[in-house]
Amino acid sequence: MGTALAILGWALFGLTVIIGLALDLVGLFGNWIIFGAVGVVWAATGFQHFGAWSLAALVGLAVLGEVIETAAAGYGTAKFGGNRRAVVAACVGCVLGAIVGTPWFPVVGTLLGACLGAFVGAVAHEYLNEQKQARQALWTGLGAALGKVAGLFAKVLVGFAMLLIAALTY
Repeated sequence: MGTALAILGWALFGLTVIIGLALDLVGLFGNWIIFGAVGVVWAATGFQHFGAWSLAALVGLAVLGEVIETAAAGYGTAKFGGNRRAVVAACVGCVLGAIVGTPWFPVVGTLLGACLGAFVGAVAHEYLNEQKQARQALWTGLGAALGKVAGLFAKVLVGFAMLLIAALTY
């Protein structure tokens, strides 16, 4: 019975990790799911594995993943010619787009809404407030959207780093 429960527990852990990484790809809280799964394993094994330092490192990485994801859209905006206010507009558009997109198509709508929101936020600011030509405003918006996508992939890489730390400290 103990072996069957262990197999079931590790299978659920693996499924949870896969779900966490998939959520990272769409801009949701996947690294926090991974952290929670490690915490459950820590408790289920009688606190014999991992430890406070490794859990603290996982929290730090989860926070880092969120920061990178958020900052990436702004970085793309700036690299494609946007100013600080365009960066803020892209970040605000990213959040609003994710909120608007989620009810239409859960998960996928969040991702598309965030990328489209970053694009629209940067374009609208550059075109309306900075009086830039449409072509330059669209270019800046493209940078915001590409930055958002890069941030999502970086967040997934952080998730893999979390898994590596969990594996090394088990």
